[in-house]
Amino acid sequence: MAYKITDECISCGACEAECKNQAISEGETIYVIDPDKCTECVGFFESSKCAEICPIDNCCIPDSDHAESQEQLLDKWRRLYPGETPAVS
Repeated sequence: MAYKITDECISCGACEAECKNQAISEGETIYVIDPDKCTECVGFFESSKCAEICPIDNCCIPDSDHAESQEQLLDKWRRLYPGETPAVS
């Protein structure tokens, strides 16, 4: 499931720099996550870095509108990085 950023965002930008998929960008008032690029860091890390690095609790949260299994997230990673091998699967 992709992550999303809540209205609690203070627009510090810490999450954007952590996202290896470049799924996070600055929106009009808060940062936003592109669900087509978000793999919950599957392929790179064991856990979602945006949620870990965010200084605000419960700001980067799973987006229930974009529920995906671990295998679907890994397939998405493979589409984003054709021919590469994931560091973590």
